Amino acid sequence: MADAAHLFLLVAVAAALAGRSDGAWCVCRPELADSALQKALDYACGAGADCKPILQSGACFAPDTVKAHCSYAVNSFYQRNSQNPQACVFSGTATLSNSDPSGNGCTYPATPSAAATTSNSSPGVYSPPTMGPTALNDNSAAASVLPVAGLTTVRLLILASCSLVALCIGA
Repeated sequence: MADAAHLFLLVAVAAALAGRSDGAWCVCRPELADSALQKALDYACGAGADCKPILQSGACFAPDTVKAHCSYAVNSFYQRNSQNPQACVFSGTATLSNSDPSGNGCTYPATPSAAATTSNSSPGVYSPPTMGPTALNDNSAAASVLPVAGLTTVRLLILASCSLVALCIGA
């Protein structure tokens, strides 16, 4: 019976750690349509990412593509959320990467401290300024773009519950 408890606990730990990655940057998936990437870009900039560098006068404006601007914005959002893997979900429009996307004079922050701003500055707002998806502020698709929050807590609860069950089985 103790072997079953150990196996159950091992499966619970694996489930709790599923999806974890040690990527230092969050980037948008290049194979997706610009419309999907634009929603992620708009959300990230409206939710606290530092988007000043991708404004027309910014160091990361070039290349002036939705893909490049999206990657900078979601990475800033990810870094400002302490590299929490759930801050790089965006319903699958972004992914974690170990490859530095910096280039052409544009440096992507690779740590939460590098993405921080001083207390008297505010995040930049990408034009058009919105707090969510574009398309005339139609928020009907917001749930499909917003980062998933709370999965870490759910995984910890599953792990704790499984540990208790394993202890009861082993006793």
